[in-house]
Amino acid sequence: MSKFPTQKNVIDATIKGINQAKDNFLYWTNDRFYLSYAPAKMLSIHVAQEISKIKNAPEIFIDASISDILRCSLKDRNTFLDYMDKRSIKEGVFSITLDKRLKHQNNNDSISKVIISVKNGVRNIKSEHTNEIERICKMLNSSKDEESSLDYGLYAFYTDLPKSARKKLQTRIPQIILSFNEIVQKYPNLKSNFISKGIHETEDIGEWAIGIYIIERL
Repeated sequence: MSKFPTQKNVIDATIKGINQAKDNFLYWTNDRFYLSYAPAKMLSIHVAQEISKIKNAPEIFIDASISDILRCSLKDRNTFLDYMDKRSIKEGVFSITLDKRLKHQNNNDSISKVIISVKNGVRNIKSEHTNEIERICKMLNSSKDEESSLDYGLYAFYTDLPKSARKKLQTRIPQIILSFNEIVQKYPNLKSNFISKGIHETEDIGEWAIGIYIIERL
């Protein structure tokens, strides 16, 4: 079993992947469109590609189902449906799941470690964003008896605005993060942090930013 990459390496690769998606999409569209016009899947694929370059890269899955992730993270794999029922978690997928890289003995011995939601065009406080933060919290909110291998979750997002926008990212992003914090604070055993490389301006066009919201156990 290989050593799992550090959280910092995963976050750095995630930021690099989104940034590369931005550059590629701008080039593909002849410098006419920001990344927010691209499908979210484009961001996920670029992020997965960068994570795959990390030393001791994990196993990477795109759009893994919640039931599969829980089955591969709970100590008792047969309890995943009960786990979902207790926390009112509906079936769905996460953009990217990172599992331990190991020599498999069968098709039922994967170990999930990290869940990542990748979102495009996050400009305002919306239920689709806060609901995703809540979903990550529920996935990580296991009891000591349940024992989960999931270490943390990332909400990775790209945002941009035209130059004409009255409300700038400098105001919008803190408001979005505050709404996320209010959700995480409802879970005493979880903590959160936000990382960004800042807001970037493109002359005569507007501004853009990449953010990583981290949720993990205390």
